[in-house]
Amino acid sequence: MTAVSAAQIPGDKMKTNFRRIFLLLNLLFYLPVLLLAGARLSGRDFSLEQKENSRLIGVSYMTMNNEFYKILNEEISNQVEMEGDRMVLRDPALSVDRQIRQIEEMLQLGIDVLVVTPVDWKSLSHILEKAKKQGVFIVVVDTDLEEDSVADCTITSDNYSAGQLVGQYFAEQNKESDLIVMTHDAAKSGQDRVRGFLDAVEENDRIHVVKRINCDGQLEIAMPKMQEAIQEGITFDSVFCLNDLAAVGVAAALDEHGMSEQVKVYGIDASPDAKALIQEGMMSASAAQFPSRIGRIAADTVYRLLRGEAVERKIRVPVELVTKENVEQYTIDRWQ
Repeated sequence: MTAVSAAQIPGDKMKTNFRRIFLLLNLLFYLPVLLLAGARLSGRDFSLEQKENSRLIGVSYMTMNNEFYKILNEEISNQVEMEGDRMVLRDPALSVDRQIRQIEEMLQLGIDVLVVTPVDWKSLSHILEKAKKQGVFIVVVDTDLEEDSVADCTITSDNYSAGQLVGQYFAEQNKESDLIVMTHDAAKSGQDRVRGFLDAVEENDRIHVVKRINCDGQLEIAMPKMQEAIQEGITFDSVFCLNDLAAVGVAAALDEHGMSEQVKVYGIDASPDAKALIQEGMMSASAAQFPSRIGRIAADTVYRLLRGEAVERKIRVPVELVTKENVEQYTIDRWQ
């Protein structure tokens, strides 16, 4: 089943079709068929032509219900294929307990490297220390660990700067505001983005955060929680979202209630859907991440570690601000 992307909707039809399309998407997220598809993906062995004595690369992102991780993973899996090695991918679907069990299973399979995006940045210390004792290299991507010394390398976007960039733009555009903030409290990347945004706007005492909503960065959670906030009668004129999945869910909820014209939405990712919404005036800004670049750096790091070469312990990939004024400089229908 293929989901419809907002970036694929013609501009003159987007606003009239938006509610129907994203309400449908919201329902689709609950269908078991997607869970079954995720299960099939999580068990996939990407290597078709493995060399003798091939290495096994284990991969665990926090969820595969996000195009960002699929694009990042393509870069890694392509390199693994080229090297004639093997790769096993598991999808914890935002469950830290499941992620720990799946990493344990990968250790039993004899992985040489673990590429991981922690579901909860505080909860993987024990299993990762076990991996290190087994001689497994650990490459963390997209978000930090609390005990980052266990990682051989951590590769993320500059998440604080992403929030800060959006916050600075927000402060320029809004001299006063009643603001809702959509968060992902278990992810360090989400915490950093929210902190960067709030640090950028804190000097203006006429910008008030009227509600913080934890949505795990997921469209299917952000949308109903935004609807609940509207039904509670909370007065607000802007919403900052830790990522664009949440921002699309918020935009859909606002559209359903006829509030798209009154409320500004800000996100982080510059996903294809978000860029299309910025182009149509239904989002105000997003900070662009570069999943392909992160994936290439991660793949290079994996093989440098396997060759015994030194690697940087922390790599921060720069971000860029995308607004109505510059969105045409980016390809709308795909990631950067």
